[in-house]
Amino acid sequence: MRDVREHGRHEGTVAEVFTAFLKLGLTSFGGPIAHLGYFHRELIERRRWMNDASYGELIALCQFLPGPASSQLGFALGWIRAGWMGALAAFVAFTLPSALLLVGFARALPALENTYGQAIIHGLKLVAVAVVAQGLVTMARRLTPDAPRALIAAAAGALVVISGFALAQLLVVALGAVLGLMFCRNATEATGGTFNVRISARAGVILVAVFALLLLLALAAQNVQLPLASVAAAFYRSGALVFGGGHVVLPLLADAVVTPGWISRDEFLAGYGAAQAVPGPLFSIAAFLGARIEGGQGGLPGAIVALIALFLPGLLLVIGTLPLWRTLARRRDAASALAGINAAVVGLLAAAFYDPVWTSAVVAPADFAIALIAFAALAATRVSVLVVVLWCVGASVARLMLAFQAPA
Repeated sequence: MRDVREHGRHEGTVAEVFTAFLKLGLTSFGGPIAHLGYFHRELIERRRWMNDASYGELIALCQFLPGPASSQLGFALGWIRAGWMGALAAFVAFTLPSALLLVGFARALPALENTYGQAIIHGLKLVAVAVVAQGLVTMARRLTPDAPRALIAAAAGALVVISGFALAQLLVVALGAVLGLMFCRNATEATGGTFNVRISARAGVILVAVFALLLLLALAAQNVQLPLASVAAAFYRSGALVFGGGHVVLPLLADAVVTPGWISRDEFLAGYGAAQAVPGPLFSIAAFLGARIEGGQGGLPGAIVALIALFLPGLLLVIGTLPLWRTLARRRDAASALAGINAAVVGLLAAAFYDPVWTSAVVAPADFAIALIAFAALAATRVSVLVVVLWCVGASVARLMLAFQAPA
């Protein structure tokens, strides 16, 4: 059998990337942290696009940057696999299903406010429990093989849980690198050469400069009177200044669209609930908000502009910084630092598995049983995630029906 690293160097096709990410875009419920588990299962375990160490490096890079971490990770994976067109294919395929659902969700949302609708949403949360747990076990086995790295992972997870703020993720990754240098001197992971970044350092600098220039323009355009231009500026500012992932962008978006009166607070909260009920990235809420903006700025054009503007800064940054990341990874101490970073990433995933994935989904013994069966199916078989989705949702709805039929 060929080694995973060899697979990681092989080039793929745009169609392959699009197909893989369309499947993920249709089935990746549970938010940005859950997406790491879905990506790992589909692209690393099943398709073997790269090894676990390289995957951990990309996660660490995306955690450092502002923007939607899971979408940045997907964009980078598509880029590494099939170049510019692969990156665009990954972004479109992963984002389009949720964007289309959210554009039309405003009319469908009232139908999901009943008891059965809430049972369906709860079943989707249980899917996230199973998927994240399976990804966590797999990554822990491979990225924390010794006591020092296991302790780094445990400390990272504890720090994130105790601190309770998003920027702790950045601190944890940085501390992971420092602790790796101190305690992982015998680490032998390959660094810097396990995937092709496909971009020169000069081109990377240009992309970062474009990001900065667009941010300056967006900051200067806060009072511009051109409708779509003001929408683009507001959403670009939000996407460029958010650290910590999808949920952290919501206060920025509220300030961008509720404060000026573009959208009512009730509509904004409805969009937030809808974004959690559909697969794909939470940043797809931009499609809902853009479509609902009043004053001639909404509709399909508003949805498209808002969606692109919110995602663009993070996507520019992740590709622009890849060459620098590769250069850093080739330094003598890189193996030790990256071993610590990868261990810290395991801790991050463990913390996120506890809160919000576990705490928001497992609220009764029946929830634990449903999620445990789903986890066992994922861990012991090659069952499709779609089957797990059907199981969790079906079991959640069936549990509600039985409760209604039970005698008082």
